[in-house]
Amino acid sequence: MSLDAVLSRIDADLPAATDRLIDLLRIPSISTDPAYKAACDQAADWLVADLQSLGIQASKRPTPGHPMVVGHIDGPGPHVLFYGHYDVQPVDPLELWDRDPFDPRLEDTAKGRVIRGRGASDDKGQLMTFVEACRAWKAVNGTLPCRITFFFEGEEESGSPSLVPFMEQNAAELTSDIALICDTGLFQSQSPAIVTMLRGLLGEEITITGPGKDLHSGMYGGVAMNPIRVLSRIIAGLHDDNGRITVPGFYDGVPELSAELSEQWRGLGFDHAGFLGDVGLSVPAGEQDRTPLEMIWSRPTCEVNGIKGGYTGEGFKTVLPSKASAKISFRLVGQQDPHKIRESFRAWVAAQLPADCSVSFHGHGASAASTMATDHPAFEAARKALSDEWPASAAYVGCGGSIPIAGHFKQILGTDAMLIGFGKDDDQIHSPNEKYDLESFHKGIRSWARVLDAIS
Repeated sequence: MSLDAVLSRIDADLPAATDRLIDLLRIPSISTDPAYKAACDQAADWLVADLQSLGIQASKRPTPGHPMVVGHIDGPGPHVLFYGHYDVQPVDPLELWDRDPFDPRLEDTAKGRVIRGRGASDDKGQLMTFVEACRAWKAVNGTLPCRITFFFEGEEESGSPSLVPFMEQNAAELTSDIALICDTGLFQSQSPAIVTMLRGLLGEEITITGPGKDLHSGMYGGVAMNPIRVLSRIIAGLHDDNGRITVPGFYDGVPELSAELSEQWRGLGFDHAGFLGDVGLSVPAGEQDRTPLEMIWSRPTCEVNGIKGGYTGEGFKTVLPSKASAKISFRLVGQQDPHKIRESFRAWVAAQLPADCSVSFHGHGASAASTMATDHPAFEAARKALSDEWPASAAYVGCGGSIPIAGHFKQILGTDAMLIGFGKDDDQIHSPNEKYDLESFHKGIRSWARVLDAIS
């Protein structure tokens, strides 16, 4: 087996690989909207056919929601499972896109060529880096360097309701020596990184109800309690003046960063001014006694993601609304228990209600944080392999986002997960004009070839 020959094949095949990715990006596989159910099925079928073209035994597996794609191919050495997701976020607001989100194209920009389209970075482009690495390896050697299981999900962007039951029902089939996940990015858009810490996620929607119907603010204003006023006071009280979250017991299970990891993170030279400046901000808004990287990677958060109440259309309507609601998310770290935090948050909100107001709650998922076991030999082998491909050496980093699948691999399958991705901070995932740098796609494919070689 010649790694150099595989890398040369990847370079020569990049135009065809890009065309294949663009073909997949044309499928509007929006998992959260029932109107796109057929498109999600189409994307799963596309992946099954592509895997089968490589000699992989692949099939579409039904779930109560969107299907899973599972494929297997034998090989020597360790058993590796690769996970990715083929579903994408909704495209709203459509008017902010410069082109049709599902009419992907290569574009020349001031920073280089990019692949523009919904799902280009999250996660179809990332998923296909691994598939294309396997394609090149198979073309050069006739086989793959190890036994591989491919596991593609279609509900990641809508809370993965079918994932845990499917994993539990198929645990024997999915258990491997190491799991690989490609749904992260480069550190500061230039250094390869292996994520070793992931925050958990708790979602809560609260609705405050006051009067039984909307009221005229001239007739009832001042004498009737306004639910928006109640909701605003509750939201304002979620943080103290130093950015610390005030929900009782919220910090139970939050660990302090080790001196070694703290020193390593300081050595990364994180440019928080540039990071915030790219989105028109300048001052870190989290806990004021923490560094910006700690705020993003190792500290928990509470954020209001949406507020609704009263009249919000054009013009003006002097209404005192019957209801007001907010969507609030908590990013969790360490051993924080999302279920205990949910109970504490709900009790904290209910205790602040004035007379004549009631509250209802709707939960939107609850997953704990994950910490990876970097003493597994595959981690250091992969770190060295990534360092050989990129100008900067690879580092172990944290991640501000939540990727529950990493924890599920450990809890359900007993498998450690290694998260390696090639996205950039300006990829605009979940936003209009999402893109994936052609360099990320190209060097991502080469990186997976090197990693497979190293861990095999």
